[in-house]
Amino acid sequence: MKLDTIIAVRTSKTVYKDGDRVIKVFNEDYSKSDVLNEALNQARVEETGLNIPKVQEVLKIDGKWAIVSDYIPGPTLQQLMDKNPDKFNEYLNQFVDIQLDIHSRRAPLLGKLKDKMNRKISESSLDATTRYELHTRLDSMPKHNKVCHGDFNPSNVIIRENDGTPFVIDWAHATQGNASADAARTYLLFSLSGNIQAAEEYLKLFCQKSDTAKQYVQKWIPIVAASQLVKGKPEEREFLLNWARVMDYQ
Repeated sequence: MKLDTIIAVRTSKTVYKDGDRVIKVFNEDYSKSDVLNEALNQARVEETGLNIPKVQEVLKIDGKWAIVSDYIPGPTLQQLMDKNPDKFNEYLNQFVDIQLDIHSRRAPLLGKLKDKMNRKISESSLDATTRYELHTRLDSMPKHNKVCHGDFNPSNVIIRENDGTPFVIDWAHATQGNASADAARTYLLFSLSGNIQAAEEYLKLFCQKSDTAKQYVQKWIPIVAASQLVKGKPEEREFLLNWARVMDYQ
C-alpha cells in the first residue's frame, strides 16, 4: 500500500490515492469508535443501492486508523460549478436530484437523526433557555426514516469521468430521519461557504422538487446550526450562534 499521492487534506485526516483505491488515514488522536462508525455507516448505505464508493477494509497504518474504499475518478460537482459558472443551474438541479434520490432510500440500521440532534444540542455552548427551546422544537418535528447524508454539499459528489455517473462520498454523518433536516444542513453549508445566493437558490429548488414548504425546512435551521456549533470552528461561531438563536425564523 503506497501513501505517495495525496488527494485531500481535512481536519484530523489525510486522503491518499493508491491505484483504484482511496485510503483515508486518520490522525493518531482520532477516536477509534468514530472511524469504525464511519466505515459502518458507509457499508450500510452501500446496501441501499446508491452509487457510493464501496468500503474495502479498515486497518491500521503506522499506528493510525484508516478506511480503504474504491477510488472514483472524476471532478466533484463543486469543481464543475467553479469551472463552468454558466452551468451552475444545471449542476444545482443535478445536485438536488441526487439528494432526493438519497432521501428515497431506507437503511434501518443507521442511527436516528433526532437522537443525534438532541445529543448535539445538549453538547453545545448555548445557554440553557436556548437549548430548551431547541430540544422542544426538535421533539415537535415529525419522525421520518429517510437516509440523510448529514454533510451533503457539492464537494461530496464526484461525477465519474468515463460515464458521468454521480457518486456520493463522505458518509461519516449519515443518519435516518427527516429529509428537511438534511436540506437545512445543506442550506447552512452553502451559507457558511459565503455563497448566500447559492444557498437561497438551493433551498428554493429543493422545496420545489420535493414539494416541501420552505417554512418547514427553515424550522430545522436553528437545530442544525446548534449541532454544527459542536464542531467548535471559531470562524463559524458567530454566524451559527445567530442562526441557532432565531427561534421564530420566517
